[in-house]
Amino acid sequence: MPFPGGLWWLLCCRRGFTLLRRDYGEAEREADGEAEEEEEASFELRAQGDQGSLEVSLSQPTRSSSGSERSLLVAEEMRSLIVEKGPGPVEDEPDALVKGWLQREMRGCMKTPWIRPRKYWFVLTPDSLDYYSSNEKGARRLGSLVLTSLCSVLWPDKQLYKETGYWSVTVFGRKHCYRLYTEHLNEAVRWVCAVQKVIDSKAPVQTPTQLLMRDVEEHRDSPEVLEQIYRCNPILRYTSGPLYAPLLPFPYGSLDQSAPGPRSYTTLRDEAVKLFNSLQQLESERDPVPLMQGVLQTCLDLPPLVDEIYCQLVKQTTEPPAPGGQGDLHYWQLLTCMSCTFLPSPPVLRFLRFHLDRTENRFPASEMAKYACFIREALGKTKGRECVPSLEEILVLMQRQEMICTVHCPGAPACSVAISSHTTAEEVAQELVSRLGLSQSPNLFALYEQSRRREQPVGSATLLADVLTSLAGEDREQDPPCRLCFKHYGFLDTDNVPRDSLEFALLFEQAHEMVLRGYVPTSEETLQTLAALRLQSLNSDFSTHAPFPRLEELFPPHVLHARLPPLPHRPPAKCRGARLRAGLLAGGLWGQALAKQRAERDQRLRGRLREEGASTMAAIVEKWKLLQGMGRPEAMAAYVALVREWPGFGSTLFDVDLQASPVGAGPQRLWLGIGAKAVSLYKPGEPEPLDSFCYGRISSFGASDSSTFRLSVEDRDLLFETSQVDEIAQLLKTYLASAGTQRLPRPQEPPTSAPSLEPTVLPQGLCPAPGPWQHRPPVGSSHS
Repeated sequence: MPFPGGLWWLLCCRRGFTLLRRDYGEAEREADGEAEEEEEASFELRAQGDQGSLEVSLSQPTRSSSGSERSLLVAEEMRSLIVEKGPGPVEDEPDALVKGWLQREMRGCMKTPWIRPRKYWFVLTPDSLDYYSSNEKGARRLGSLVLTSLCSVLWPDKQLYKETGYWSVTVFGRKHCYRLYTEHLNEAVRWVCAVQKVIDSKAPVQTPTQLLMRDVEEHRDSPEVLEQIYRCNPILRYTSGPLYAPLLPFPYGSLDQSAPGPRSYTTLRDEAVKLFNSLQQLESERDPVPLMQGVLQTCLDLPPLVDEIYCQLVKQTTEPPAPGGQGDLHYWQLLTCMSCTFLPSPPVLRFLRFHLDRTENRFPASEMAKYACFIREALGKTKGRECVPSLEEILVLMQRQEMICTVHCPGAPACSVAISSHTTAEEVAQELVSRLGLSQSPNLFALYEQSRRREQPVGSATLLADVLTSLAGEDREQDPPCRLCFKHYGFLDTDNVPRDSLEFALLFEQAHEMVLRGYVPTSEETLQTLAALRLQSLNSDFSTHAPFPRLEELFPPHVLHARLPPLPHRPPAKCRGARLRAGLLAGGLWGQALAKQRAERDQRLRGRLREEGASTMAAIVEKWKLLQGMGRPEAMAAYVALVREWPGFGSTLFDVDLQASPVGAGPQRLWLGIGAKAVSLYKPGEPEPLDSFCYGRISSFGASDSSTFRLSVEDRDLLFETSQVDEIAQLLKTYLASAGTQRLPRPQEPPTSAPSLEPTVLPQGLCPAPGPWQHRPPVGSSHS
């Protein structure tokens, strides 16, 4: 049923129509709307050369409904930003840089392909981008986009060209953006380069806040002038109303609009306004901690907003209605968290420090003055964070206190260390070395992030607050939770460690971890002996009432899994028809039968694994009974003596894939051992190295990329694929630095009881045969 004539006329008037290649309705209406938008004054923008802010009163930005006052401001600003254009001939434009026909998107016409994009005559001048109804003399100018240093332009999008057949040129302005299209790539690139050149030629735009910050810095020694500045410019003081534009300049249509992860953001200008609304909510929040963490997370995702938030917080803490009230203190608490997380730019930092001094002078001995003093000290230590403070850290910062960090020491009670948001892992490690009496040890110590799946050292310059935040996030997903451990990092001298010292207990625990991870290649019977010695060190003599640890805490789990029969490997179907039939069968009754077979097979394997575990545990208990009467120190010494017989003891092993040089050869799985004197290559499970290089033969090393480590040995380069590139490089640098400062290991201070260098004598029948480190078939490899 056709529409009545009146409805057709209303539809045409609203959507516009084309008659004799001239567009009516929509174009004129949009052009008028753009003119009104362009005439709306921008309160925050001023040219760089503007001076005399003392004589000009800058009020808080608000939306005014008075058209006459706004028109006066608009006319004055527009004359300063753009050259007046009359209705003269288009071809006689003297300042035109680029001219041509382009199609402009009208109300989402590129998303609705049945509406044809409209073509206009565009003219780029040194001040603006204008478009006209045609290129004839006397053609009407339909719109103009003023170009400033804050404008931005996007390059043509190849994906959009594949979808629509047009190359796009997007120019972002203050109130709106032009989305232009052309069928030719060269033409789109020409327009983009020309517009970008005009934008780059513009003087930087400054906001009134920036100008006033400069005036405050210049007159900081004149109290009367400063009071006049704050009295005449409400933009520097607390406000209860909303903010309609940022305090600092941000590019229009910035490309940094999205952060990695599930969070999504709009333009920087919009996010700055939203953050000010969030700040105002702090005044009435009973629990402001989640809201504070959200503001900090936004600043971490969008670093350009850090200065803006600092300026907004300085504004809201300047002459508040209730100084020292709950709402005012919430602002100061967020400012405290900001100062411990982000460092502002130098101009904002100077303005912030002046604000802190002014607050302390006006409100001495108040809570605000205490926060100001705390913030000033924090700004002198802050270097940037990788994570936002956790909820626990924010609560501590709100009270201006230190956090308590728990560090686990293998073989010793856990240590509690007081840290701040600026404490590094190296500082905590040095404090533990001093507290545990390890200052005279020639070996190196560090903190480790330890979980059931992985263990990695914490960088010396890493902030411990960031580590605790990341561990808190992983604790929700893992059982047992992740924790911080204090362990050996570099073994420079393991022979002269006294048996009755705490360092020997640390050495014993680290040797046991190497055994469990499969990094001590030996026979299965020797592993059972080590497990028995571990039980003797934990529980002393055998007793049926003694607490019994799990088998995986005594014996390497990969050895038991190596006994199981390999899973049957079914080759994939080669032809398409076979794959189709396999897919159809898998989805029917045959698929249910296969699932049942897999469940039965897994149950049989679990039963077989339990049987192997029970037999292994019985053998370990029998060896444990032979250790009757051996004390804990003797059991620990015997354990370390057995592990030390392996030539690679003291090296840190990394799983790597050696890239083979012959064409067609695949990578070879190896162990890369980094020791104090040499770098060695081991085949997993083999006790003897395939090759070993002293540091004198190594000419250079480093990371070829994020997953490839390069080691140059004399006239050849070795490339290793690994996920621990940084850890390998850092450990090599540490050993080289130690070798440069001391050629030989520093002699140990005379211990209270001399260490025994001869191997500990074990009971008869405990070890199978002499020479347990001779070559034998491997019992299986492991992965860290």
